[in-house]
Amino acid sequence: MPILTADMSAGTLVAWRKKPGDAITRGDVVALVETDKGLIDIEAFTTGVLGKVLVQPGTTVPTGTVLAIINDGASAETRAPAVSPPPAAAPEPVVAPAVSATPGRLRISPLARKLAARLGIDPATVRGTGPGGAIRQEDIEQAAASRAAPQKPRAEVDQQARLRQAIGAAMARSKREVPHYYLSTTIDMHRAITWLTAENLKRPVPDRLLYGVLLIKAVALALRQVPELNSMWRGAEAIRSDAIHAGVAISLRGGGLVAPALHHTDRQSVGDLMRSFRDLVQRARGGGLRGSELSDPTITVTSLGEQGVETVFGIIFPPQVAIVGFGKIAERPWAVDGQVVTRPLITATLSADHRVSDGHRGGVFLAAVDRLLQEPDRL
Repeated sequence: MPILTADMSAGTLVAWRKKPGDAITRGDVVALVETDKGLIDIEAFTTGVLGKVLVQPGTTVPTGTVLAIINDGASAETRAPAVSPPPAAAPEPVVAPAVSATPGRLRISPLARKLAARLGIDPATVRGTGPGGAIRQEDIEQAAASRAAPQKPRAEVDQQARLRQAIGAAMARSKREVPHYYLSTTIDMHRAITWLTAENLKRPVPDRLLYGVLLIKAVALALRQVPELNSMWRGAEAIRSDAIHAGVAISLRGGGLVAPALHHTDRQSVGDLMRSFRDLVQRARGGGLRGSELSDPTITVTSLGEQGVETVFGIIFPPQVAIVGFGKIAERPWAVDGQVVTRPLITATLSADHRVSDGHRGGVFLAAVDRLLQEPDRL
């Protein structure tokens, strides 16, 4: 059972995506696990053939528990993966909470199954319109719309409560154990917005960019100049990460939030980053996040600009050592070449771990973010 968040101590195996004898490639989704963050797809950390399954669906086990044995295809020797999951039984997902089981093999997509559980819809009562009668997300939504407004399922209420408790425990621990320091700066977004407007005119509507993607990319590139902020605590030592995986804080419809990783943020173009971001938001809110997306973030970026907030000082997500916040873009007076003009301004903040960096280095980082946003065509 992998550790997906710093405060995770156990997880429930919901279903296997593979069965004994299946070939497994590193990165394949092999199991579905329920945690306080919701239903998470778990990936294999090694390549081989699934051998013996040690944990059955419906079982809650502590993190670090060996879930199955993967046979090394080359040597045919068995070995247990360190903190990764594997598969068994039927590859068909086990029914999620609030969805009753049905005999036979119910053809339903994982996203539709998760939505059905959240809405309290029994998939057995829904007519599927997908290939071969498969039930799609649209079928569940139509079924929900055709009946009277449902009362929120108890399972969902409990899940939201557990999520809020988990977030509260993690943040309380962070404030108690991590010596935070806080910095802020005001950034002129005139050049970035002007470039963004012109760039979007060249793009089809589905490929147009949001200014938030420029902020994320600027943070990622600035970390190359101040790499100590791109570190993770491993025991008593903060280890710098060679890869930059920016976690983006995403609010969930039912309450709470998650901050999954945009992998290799600094190496993606802004167009690729926009597509990755949209996909991540959709899966975070509809179900389908992968374990690596929750365990890999090396820094977090959060924004409350859409809620009208001008400044946000975040709390660090352990084992990370920094979180960057952005408020809304607001038109304000600004001095340019000795004259006062109106410019779109945004407040950027840094909350960082004083054991790993100091105010000077934090200031260098925020200045780098500012400089990068003044040259948006180079992001």
